[in-house]
Amino acid sequence: METGSPVGPGGAETTETTETGPEWTGLPPALLRMRRLLLVVWLVPAAVGTGLLLGLLVGPAWAAFALLPLAGIGWGWVLLGRNWRSWRYAERADDLLISRGVLWHEETVVPYGRMQLVEVTSGPVGRRFGLAGVQLHTAAAATDAALPGLDPAEAERLRDRLTELGEARSAGL
Repeated sequence: METGSPVGPGGAETTETTETGPEWTGLPPALLRMRRLLLVVWLVPAAVGTGLLLGLLVGPAWAAFALLPLAGIGWGWVLLGRNWRSWRYAERADDLLISRGVLWHEETVVPYGRMQLVEVTSGPVGRRFGLAGVQLHTAAAATDAALPGLDPAEAERLRDRLTELGEARSAGL
């Protein structure tokens, strides 16, 4: 049973559950803004190019096909929002949970003792929006996991915490 949805690190939405459930943290809104901006940056020139090429080469009536990329913006806008809301993660005592997916819901459990490498990466667009990603590598490639678009401070905190917990858990092996 959910008890509320306060704002967590980096402005991300968190949802606390009862004592038996984990405390989930969502991704920051800057990731959604970045992805939507990239959608517009790619599809508006596609619409203009399609309209101009078809209008000049085939005829003005064919320029109406330029509406298809514009419809793609509207459809993509909604899907990006749903996808962004589906991402969340929770730190538990022995593992990290990552949950994502709208149609196909996927939940990954990464035990701290199995982690071999935790990377923080940020590309040029991500840095412009103040975002960084965390990539978790384990011995089994099937359990590698990633958290895209975190606040850089939260990504570094998570990397340091996961590395510390991973070292502590693997020392007993």
